[in-house]
Amino acid sequence: MDAAKEEFLKEFGRDYGYSGAPKTIDEIRATEFKRLEGVAYLDHAAATLYSELQMEAILKDLTANIYGNPHSQSDSSFATSDIVRNARQQVLDYFKASPKDYKCIFTSGATAALKLVGEAFPWSHQSNFVYTMENHNSVIGIREYALEQGAQAYAIEIEDTERDAFTGNIASVQVTKHQMLRRNEAKFLAKNHTGSAYNLFAFPSECNFSGLKFSLELVKTVKEDSIRYSDGSPSSNGHWKVLIDAAKGCATEPPDLSKYPADFVVFSFYKLFGYPTGLGALIVHTDAAKLLKKTYFSGGTVAASIADIDFVKQREGIEELFEDGTIPFLSIASLCHGFKILNSLTIPAISRHTSSLATYLRNVLAALRHENGTRVCTLYGSCSSKTLCNKMGPLVSFNLRRPDGSWVGHREVEKLASLYSIQLRTGCFCNPGACAKYLDLSHLDLVTNIEAGHICWDDNDIINGKPSGAVRVSLGYMSTYEDVKKFIDFVTSSFVSMPTHSRDLQFCGRSIPFTDTGFESRYSAFGVDLKSITVYPIKSCAGFSTDRWPLSSRGLLYDREWLLQSLTGETLTQKKVPEMCLIHTYIDLSQGILFINSPRCKEGLQIILNSNSSNGKREEISLRGQIYQVQGYDKEVDTWFSAAIGRPCTLLRHLSSSHCVSLDERDSVGTCRESRTCLNFSNEAQFLLISEESVSDLNNRLNSTDVGKDVRRTSVQVNPMRFRPNLVISGGRPYAEDEWINIKIGNKSFRSLGGCNRCQMINFATDAEQVLKTNEPLSTLASYRRVKQGKILFGILLRYECEAEEGNSNNSWLQVGESIIPDSKQLGDTRRIHADMVVCQVGKSSR
Repeated sequence: MDAAKEEFLKEFGRDYGYSGAPKTIDEIRATEFKRLEGVAYLDHAAATLYSELQMEAILKDLTANIYGNPHSQSDSSFATSDIVRNARQQVLDYFKASPKDYKCIFTSGATAALKLVGEAFPWSHQSNFVYTMENHNSVIGIREYALEQGAQAYAIEIEDTERDAFTGNIASVQVTKHQMLRRNEAKFLAKNHTGSAYNLFAFPSECNFSGLKFSLELVKTVKEDSIRYSDGSPSSNGHWKVLIDAAKGCATEPPDLSKYPADFVVFSFYKLFGYPTGLGALIVHTDAAKLLKKTYFSGGTVAASIADIDFVKQREGIEELFEDGTIPFLSIASLCHGFKILNSLTIPAISRHTSSLATYLRNVLAALRHENGTRVCTLYGSCSSKTLCNKMGPLVSFNLRRPDGSWVGHREVEKLASLYSIQLRTGCFCNPGACAKYLDLSHLDLVTNIEAGHICWDDNDIINGKPSGAVRVSLGYMSTYEDVKKFIDFVTSSFVSMPTHSRDLQFCGRSIPFTDTGFESRYSAFGVDLKSITVYPIKSCAGFSTDRWPLSSRGLLYDREWLLQSLTGETLTQKKVPEMCLIHTYIDLSQGILFINSPRCKEGLQIILNSNSSNGKREEISLRGQIYQVQGYDKEVDTWFSAAIGRPCTLLRHLSSSHCVSLDERDSVGTCRESRTCLNFSNEAQFLLISEESVSDLNNRLNSTDVGKDVRRTSVQVNPMRFRPNLVISGGRPYAEDEWINIKIGNKSFRSLGGCNRCQMINFATDAEQVLKTNEPLSTLASYRRVKQGKILFGILLRYECEAEEGNSNNSWLQVGESIIPDSKQLGDTRRIHADMVVCQVGKSSR
């Protein structure tokens, strides 16, 4: 056992590891989660993992028993009814809810349960829907039902509490009220409302953004109308009902309904024990259930109906009334196996175990400092008894900063973490109120971000200098110290600036000494030549190499002129369909034919370039925000490609577009993109150029020894074609291409558009017609080729300056062996690239 773990156990050993349970945490991981070997899964707030023994028990149960539709009257149906009845009781027991007072309604998940409440709640123009700012979108969405019925809705933030001096119980809660929302007020004011008004208050038992746990004392406080508004607003009239979103908190601390009698509690089972998905429940108090107004009826919810007259008699049972159609009874049958695991460990032990890991991680992250003494991590969420949020759940939410105080993008963290086999989540986690609160985003910030194109799950992680989301690590009952330690080591090695020897701060290894003088003549002397030319006719499919190839205004003739599209209109690439790299292409210019082969197809395919062999259907498609005119092919061609990649698709050919890549003059050479560059279906530029010298340096690093651990890092070797280049050059020194602005290949002129941002595609390799995915070489590139913006650059993008060649057809071909002559101008810009690279050389030992 290492010293760090010993220190951890000294502080948290009493809570960590299930010492009194049938299995310790190490035994649980070794026997029930073998698939996690080498992986740190830290996204349990999104979905926890099912146990392998749990799934074996479910399979044994389903293969040994017959469960029929519970709406039938057979023996198998009765068996199912018994299983469902027992499952309902298990759910109520989990929340300590009396079956006399509460009912369990099965839904497709927590969101469906919330939707049910919103649809059926007795809203009126006198009603109020009040919710804490820290709430999931699925809770906030209830306001649409409230507003449509004339009710008012508003968010609140809890500011302070006042307790009774004798009992210690909460006497009142002071809150800040946000903007009041109302819709169609005049329409509903004209109506006479009879009877009492009902209001709904919603809050989470645990915030899925910050991990803060709300005190369940809020239930009684709201019901007793003890909310006080800081602006002096009067309390709302009517009866208050309380909804608890327990989707996040129920896995470690389910609300105790015997103490805190909420009216509605929602959750999903996959948050508890991983399986089944698509199943949740609404636990509803019987008095609250009587208020819900059900309109739609379906099979299973009616006792009788007549088809041709307005007559229906609904069932009286609460569960039967609200469970439309046949419930997912096989999924429900699997619940007992999940509860068996939780009961064997006990919820208090799970809570202590996960809390120990989360507390340890928070402490370590809070203590991290850069070499200059600045904090590495900004943590979100803090306990305060005054605000009724006095505990933290097993979740740590944060953002990272660089030594200069600028933010590290959360998507950068997520992408790098995946290279280390660490699974986590980033963004706002569908909690817009908490996100805006903790990230200090004003309404103007949020609107500006949206107008700039930012939406959930995109890569816009830093906008106008502010983060648009956060990094979230969440723990589950099977999480281990080793999972957390792996994440801490990742953060330290990738984002913490530490004292290093000066030689370690080099931009990259060099095989040739670099000076600013004699630049052009030096390249001529060392003979930098064009080594190979590769054309990729179909986007993301394999290309072919040639010694000589014609140029066009779009780059290499026919390069990425075709693409494959799914039947839903999605452009297919190797990122989602790795098998595309097994489709081989070749163009014979003399015959005017594109030849295509795949190991999955017995016969090859031929497409005549200049004939109308397509189906004649022309259409427009949108790709990366640009409109392309394309033409499809006949069914035979589409059937061939569908067989080649194992999914239905169509082949499209580019006819024309106005796609040009823009240039931002404020950007440095490393990030610029040039305007007036016409493209086929390539992502950013006409050409990708890779240097053999740079690949050689990368291979040396892949096989170098990690000094800090005295072990060989990897035995992986890559060749230039792993990066899907159009042009490979030989000679010179590694990474010299980063410094080029304009170059000539023979007498053809090209413009550098900056470095190529690499992604997971370069980690795909083929072996015996199988596609394999590893962490390399992207993981190693990330250690020394990551710029401040989070991009991992390798190779450069080029634009053909075809205007300079007009009228000279002899210059319209590229030839292997032609000399590469770079322009020596604007070398000062390379210093900025170097500086950005050096900023990212953090926590690295000498290689």
